Amino acid sequence: MSGFFDIPSDLQHSWAGLIALHMREALLPVAAGLLLALPIAQLCGRFRRLYPPVLGVTTVLYAIPSLAFFVVLIDYTGQTELTVMIPLALYSLVVLVPAIVDGVRSVPDETLAAATAMGFGPVRRYLRVQLPIAAPAVVAGLRVATASSISLVSVGALIGNQGALGNLLAAAQKYDRPELAVNAVVTMAVLAILCDALLVALRMLLTPWMPRGTRPEAAARRERGTAPEGAVR
Repeated sequence: MSGFFDIPSDLQHSWAGLIALHMREALLPVAAGLLLALPIAQLCGRFRRLYPPVLGVTTVLYAIPSLAFFVVLIDYTGQTELTVMIPLALYSLVVLVPAIVDGVRSVPDETLAAATAMGFGPVRRYLRVQLPIAAPAVVAGLRVATASSISLVSVGALIGNQGALGNLLAAAQKYDRPELAVNAVVTMAVLAILCDALLVALRMLLTPWMPRGTRPEAAARRERGTAPEGAVR
């Protein structure tokens, strides 16, 4: 078991350090993607004709292999965490934008009319009324985006040991130590499960009016859905 946690010194991190690095490289892009998706989803909600082309663009971005992104970005950002995190933030949009748009569109017209009658402008109504009601769908999108990001960080091992736990996969082959690969896979799976559980708890906290064990149809569709296929990461 000691060899399982015996991390090669050339990775410059302990096992705990690799976990911290992995979570930073995985969660910051999701947070950045959410900040981008919120205004984009608002525009798509107000101007419905924007939604199909926006969805098309995000799908095309997701279809671009991460290695191609790295090749383009590495001349500008070098072999750094940023080179890994920019593609992950863009990939998250393909899940987050539809999740937010679906959730916002599920808000009843009567609720929007009441908010307008109370003097809420479009931005205030979006932030104070639509997003809180759409919280289950938004969190469902975050669950998919977070799990995907935790997995895709490992690809960064191909550009100067920027893959965090994914670096253990390369080290397993380099040093003929398969236990390092098992360590990486198991740890990433546990991190994804823990993050998913935290997001479920967040949804319950944000929606105390919802009976436990139930969720709106839009959120259920989003949680059952998977990210589009089209590229091998």
